[in-house]
Amino acid sequence: MAVNGGGINIKQARQRALLELVTRSPIGSQEELVELLREGGYEVTQATVSRDAAELGLVKVPRGDRHVYATPESAATGNLYDARLRRLLEDIPVRIGRSGMSLVLLATPGSAGAIAQAIDQSSLQDQVGTLAGDNTLLVLFETEAALDRWLALFQTYQPAGSSALPAVLPYTLTEAPR
Repeated sequence: MAVNGGGINIKQARQRALLELVTRSPIGSQEELVELLREGGYEVTQATVSRDAAELGLVKVPRGDRHVYATPESAATGNLYDARLRRLLEDIPVRIGRSGMSLVLLATPGSAGAIAQAIDQSSLQDQVGTLAGDNTLLVLFETEAALDRWLALFQTYQPAGSSALPAVLPYTLTEAPR
């Protein structure tokens, strides 16, 4: 297959597939890229992937305890998943309450899972974990300092004036009326 019906040559198609892979999934090595491209029907070697990555300007960015490939545009934002979290929070108002070493995020019905996944994939790393229901999301912490750091950073993701609701509820959820 030298050229497909749309006039795109093999190299262009392969590089487009490579860009799709690194924007959709956290990929940390050229070996992973080779395997995924081969699964997609491209006959590639590590050297080919290395050249393509260099031509496309792909860079490695920190993601949790490892580094993953990212496009220059997504690397400029600090984390390729942070933009997704920001977009979600622009569209979905979130109220935050606190109970002990947990934060409870209340959102619109059906949105908690998407927000939890976006948090888990973002550069927010102080949480121990997230647990999502339909419209309620728990964010769990080990220490008070971790909770405070996370909350301060999370609030930078929320658009200013996006909601008439306070960013943090003025009471802990254990004190809320039943």
